Amino acid sequence: MKIYTIGFTKKSAETFFGLLSRSGAARVVDVRLNNVSQLAGFAKRDDLRYFLQTICAMGYVHEPLLAPTKELLDRFKKHKGSWAEYEEDFLALMRQRDVANAVSREVMGDGVLLCSEHEPEHCHRRLVAQYLRDAWGDVSITHLT
Repeated sequence: MKIYTIGFTKKSAETFFGLLSRSGAARVVDVRLNNVSQLAGFAKRDDLRYFLQTICAMGYVHEPLLAPTKELLDRFKKHKGSWAEYEEDFLALMRQRDVANAVSREVMGDGVLLCSEHEPEHCHRRLVAQYLRDAWGDVSITHLT
């Protein structure tokens, strides 16, 4: 199974949709807590769904089960928490939610986990992909950058 990841910040629409088109993925799996923010630009939920279908012939799924809680995100971003603490807390949340059994393998396979962070190193989309790889065992991960 292939799982891809991508962030939309610091990318033009041309770069973003080009990376998605060339990936060969079937759908974008939106793992953002807030996917309708005005700050998301071309990646706002309804616009993104339209652009993905029209430009990339890809589907769109929002999977809030794979998003951090507002409290967890606030501790890290607003209160300047450490990445190590965030990672530990987020992975505990994934276990608590039993994500490996709650999320559809059919949706995740050939899906692109979407979040806002430019690079995957300090983004929960990487943690989700690695969590599923560790749980399912047959997952390859490609970060589209």
